[in-house]
Amino acid sequence: MLFPSGLVASGGETVGSSGPRSVDAQYQECLEAYVVRARRVEEHSLAADWDALVALTDIQMRVVQLDNGETRIRQEFPAEEVVESAAARLRPILLEGDACFYQKALKALGYFCRALPQDTEWVRAARAEWRSRVEPATAEEAGYWVVINNTATGENHDLDRHKLAMAWIYGDVVHHDTERRAEGDAFGLFERFRGAVTLVAWAMVGTIELLNYIRALHEDGILRLRREVFEERVALKSTTLDYRGEVFFAPVGTEPPANASTSPPKEWVRLGKEADLSCFRNEFGGQLMHAVRSPHMPELPSPEEIEAARTPAGGWRRVQLAAWGVPWPPPKGWKDELIERWRAAQQQEGPPTSRPALGPVQHTLDFG
Repeated sequence: MLFPSGLVASGGETVGSSGPRSVDAQYQECLEAYVVRARRVEEHSLAADWDALVALTDIQMRVVQLDNGETRIRQEFPAEEVVESAAARLRPILLEGDACFYQKALKALGYFCRALPQDTEWVRAARAEWRSRVEPATAEEAGYWVVINNTATGENHDLDRHKLAMAWIYGDVVHHDTERRAEGDAFGLFERFRGAVTLVAWAMVGTIELLNYIRALHEDGILRLRREVFEERVALKSTTLDYRGEVFFAPVGTEPPANASTSPPKEWVRLGKEADLSCFRNEFGGQLMHAVRSPHMPELPSPEEIEAARTPAGGWRRVQLAAWGVPWPPPKGWKDELIERWRAAQQQEGPPTSRPALGPVQHTLDFG
């Protein structure tokens, strides 16, 4: 019998770097690792609407036959960034070498349910379905394949859905696998993404279904996993940090506290309303130079510059509008919008001013 890690010793124990461990303990660790990661997958926004997630596991398209004989085919998918973040959360569950690999969790579950025929059958069915949907062996099992022809070169290419999906996941998203990229390049980014959506969606569904099965067995007492794996925070609901505490400061280079349980050295001063923060002042005021504008943002012209760019005919050249980020043909109200944005930027940047002295009336200190 194979085990997730370690060496098998007589007496049903595994021997690793930390000493002997029972088979039960090793399989329990495997399930606990899976529960933590699967709960993070469950917290993803794609799983918030279960019916919509399940719908993504099937290849759905709308075909419309127009009166002029033209056929239109339409498919709608979530935003690529949403699917990309879901794939990142799923990745350890898809990788055989990771502790929370789906098939390892199924094997561990099968071990604990080996005397329960109904649960053993569920594990067997789940394993078969995962292999057919997430690890298909043939192009036919992959659901569909795409065939394209380059009319300029006469070259033909074909690739199944699963390979297209893998090219997107490992070539475009979590890695830059050059072989997978080369294999899927001829089909374009959208075909790679389209193939990945159903894979990611079904892997999420399978992951969450196994998580719920583990929960049920744990509640029935068949599994005895640590309570923390079901309760610890696995995903952030809010990304605002706001808590009560004390702040101490000192000039750069001052000896830091020995550890978190000891008081700061005497050179460290507790931050208060009367604190002198001059040690933090520097030439750039703690800010990045030119942080207001990205180098890729279009320039915002002043009202005078807009008027000065008029052509003799009274309009504006297409290349000039493009430099300002205005599409062609220019939409109605584009000039007023540019001027409004320019004025807002001027108010935000403002003229350079000296920092006000800190006094007893200052309650909020921003470190930028």
